[in-house]
Amino acid sequence: MTVHKGGCFCGAVEIEVHGTAEAMGYCHCSSCRSWSASPVNAFTLWKPGNVKVTKGAEFLSGFEKSAMSNRQFCTKCGGHLMTDHPPLGLVDVYAATIPTVEFTPAVHVNYAETVLPMKDGLPKLKDFPAELGGSGIAVPE
Repeated sequence: MTVHKGGCFCGAVEIEVHGTAEAMGYCHCSSCRSWSASPVNAFTLWKPGNVKVTKGAEFLSGFEKSAMSNRQFCTKCGGHLMTDHPPLGLVDVYAATIPTVEFTPAVHVNYAETVLPMKDGLPKLKDFPAELGGSGIAVPE
């Protein structure tokens, strides 16, 4: 099984992801934009059992804005690491957190909220895929 390692900005918290991501893409929602301090968030989604904190668990804290998202960060440097999505049974490990994973995005979600239009030929969904509780409605680039 493939293992990729990464961590927070200061290195106090280290994580591993095992296997292959369930999905990769970009989120354009206002919450992800605000949390990441960027116009778009690059995500990689993993089954919770495939994400392990291997160092510095005592420095890991979270912020739960809603039941959908528990955003996790390092208390030493403030570096953002991942977001647990319990209702989806998935963990979003931010693409920049695990630099050895080849980021191959397949979709844009919450594109109706975009502030950075991206013309890359990938599907653009108004919100989430229907199988994850969204409308599944595609919007134009």
